[in-house]
Amino acid sequence: MVHASVSLKPALDAVGQAMDQRFERLLAVPGDPRHRLYEAMRHGVIGGGKRMRPLLVVAACDLFHVDRERSLRVAVAIECVHCYSLIHDDLPCMDDDDVRRGRPTVHKAFDEATAVLAGDSLLTLAFEVLADPATHEDPFVRTELVSELARASGPAGMVGGQMMDLMAENQVFDLPTTTRLQQLKTGALIGFCLEAGGIMGRVPAEARTPLRGYARDLGLAFQIADDLLDVEGDSARTGKALRKDAEAGKATFVSLLGIDRARNQARLLIDQAIGHLHDFGPEGDLLRAIARFAIERDQ
Repeated sequence: MVHASVSLKPALDAVGQAMDQRFERLLAVPGDPRHRLYEAMRHGVIGGGKRMRPLLVVAACDLFHVDRERSLRVAVAIECVHCYSLIHDDLPCMDDDDVRRGRPTVHKAFDEATAVLAGDSLLTLAFEVLADPATHEDPFVRTELVSELARASGPAGMVGGQMMDLMAENQVFDLPTTTRLQQLKTGALIGFCLEAGGIMGRVPAEARTPLRGYARDLGLAFQIADDLLDVEGDSARTGKALRKDAEAGKATFVSLLGIDRARNQARLLIDQAIGHLHDFGPEGDLLRAIARFAIERDQ
């Protein structure tokens, strides 16, 4: 079998290039005092990252033969939210990181106030993109996209998970609580990526169960892989500081399960994720490759 990270590279490169091209257009720097804000937003979104979430959106939309230009618009929206979260997570009041994707974090390259505004702007830009008729001519489709991304991004999703992560510095979390934390902080946005494919393909909500199952298992496996990289990885490859969770005394899947059990659990979850795609033929191959890549990557 071809190594997933090799077979997936052309797709990742293509989506990464498509994201950069669209952000170049969306974030053209104005010739007025807002230029610093736009430059900070560009620093946070252009030319870096795995672009895993945009690729998931494209792959999910491909299941239902959604027009690629439209699926890339949804991909831009999810990447806006993801990058906003990274900008804010890196702030001194959160994780206090100086390096992201091998470059200075936004608050280091600019300043803290600009970083807050850049994150705020990317979050709101995501919903502007989804609400535009260019994303889909059906206002009900656009409304459902907006609603689902809002839920996945807020207190019932990513932000709620981040709050739990902050609390984890002063509390001892068991495995179920740690799992819930990661389902919110990491898994909610991954869940939206798959849900968006069904929404864009006009698949009824009750028929999206396989997509949700895939997203749930992939999200947890992805986080376990991150935890393993935090212990075993190379910061030169990952482009960020490692072993900060252990230093902060936070529970992770590795600290709770041990390296071997955590790795085996990730493999089991990936097998389950792929199993949810059994009703799809070749159109599901990209999602299968993404699942394998999630635990084979080294960054």
